[in-house]
Amino acid sequence: MGNLAIIPARGGSKRIFRKNVKDFLGKPIMVYSIEAGLKSGLFEEVMVSTDDKEIAEIAKKNGATVPFLRSEENSNDFAGLSDVCIEVINNYKKIDREFDAVCCILPTAPFANSESLINAKKMIDEGMFDCVFPVVEYGYPIQRSLKIEDRFVKMRWPENISKRSQDLEKTYHDAGQFYFIKTETLLTGKKLFTDKSGAIIQSDLEVQDIDTDMDWLIAEMKYKIINEGNKI
Repeated sequence: MGNLAIIPARGGSKRIFRKNVKDFLGKPIMVYSIEAGLKSGLFEEVMVSTDDKEIAEIAKKNGATVPFLRSEENSNDFAGLSDVCIEVINNYKKIDREFDAVCCILPTAPFANSESLINAKKMIDEGMFDCVFPVVEYGYPIQRSLKIEDRFVKMRWPENISKRSQDLEKTYHDAGQFYFIKTETLLTGKKLFTDKSGAIIQSDLEVQDIDTDMDWLIAEMKYKIINEGNKI
């Protein structure tokens, strides 16, 4: 049955205007996600789930498909990624197309690349995991985090005040790039994070949350550094 890449790119954006089609070093940022999916060679189809005609045209122009527009219900600020992906899967079922696994590639993830997608699929095929996604280590141990209480700074976990950073367990957070998951697992659990999730560990250089204009500039600088390094 093969695999399906889903790029969820709705038209609305609260923090950065038209974020999904904003120019990122010469092309709409969403195009990087489309290209990563196509280059991997893993997918029967790389599709964009959108409610926006401009986004749909950009998607088709760059090799993705838009077989149907997203429903109004899943185009608001409260729709989750799992809801969007399940809607897509069910729409394909209506035209007698089913997939073994789906990969939700975020539209503002220029650091998601074909190599990571291929590695994620290999990890799923090995049988231990039913979902794989990239993570990055926290830059500073969260066990030494602080809080402000009644205007005074306090340790959240004071028992760690004398412990060396290297002795504390490493912790990670979602890199916000993609989620490769078995279709049956997603339809059953209705979420992208599962009890049998595996991780691809990324470096801080390969990860950037993009919520502000400053985030955008930092992401472009990181992308340039990576590209220049690959040319050496």
